[in-house]
Parts: sequence; C-alpha cells; structure tokens
Amino acid sequence: MPKKDKKGKNTQKQPEPASLGPVTRDKSGLICIAIHANPGSKQNAITDVSVQAVGVAIAAPPTDGEANAELVWYLSKVLELKKSEITLDKGSRSRMKLLKVSGSITPEEVLERLKRAAAE
Repeated sequence: MPKKDKKGKNTQKQPEPASLGPVTRDKSGLICIAIHANPGSKQNAITDVSVQAVGVAIAAPPTDGEANAELVWYLSKVLELKKSEITLDKGSRSRMKLLKVSGSITPEEVLERLKRAAAE
C-alpha cells in the first residue's frame, strides 16, 4: 500500500521516462534535444555529446536568427529528417537551446546519429 503524507496524498513517485542524456521525450511524445550552440564557427559540426547537452558549432553569425535557422537545417541533415520536423522550442536568443523533433524516429536513434556525427 502506498505511503501517504500528512495531507493524505500518496507520496509514491511516478517513474520518470528514461533519459538518454541530452535527448528526452516530453509529455506530448515529442523528442527534445538540449543544445549548446556555438555560432560564428568556421563550419557546422557536432562538437560533443555530453550528459547535459549536445555541443553544436554553427557557421552562421548570431544575428537576425541566422544561427538558429542554420542550426535547424544542420540538425535536419545529421538526423536525416525534414527541416519542418525540427523546431526551436526555447532559447532563440541564448546559447542553450531546446529543439523538438516530431519525425518518426526514436530517442535512441537520435542519440546514436548525434554521436556518429560527433565522431566524424
């Protein structure tokens, strides 16, 4: 029988979805990718895949949303998805960004493709 707190509510925690580091699935079923962007680089590249975020070097300047558009385009190529299946959810004016993927791909496949691109 679940334990109850002083107010009579259950204190048993709900199991959280399995986290694959920077790649998670939100409540609506979309895949979320935590990104640490580095705009103004010489070329587009996945620099590292850590537990907190995916490091991405972007070859566009951080003005007028150019780097954000380039980031979405580059990740669509890396993940082999359409550009329309990747959206910038949070962080349009920050280096820390949250992208959402709506394509027919699993979080495990996303993480594997990001790691493969980082190894190149």
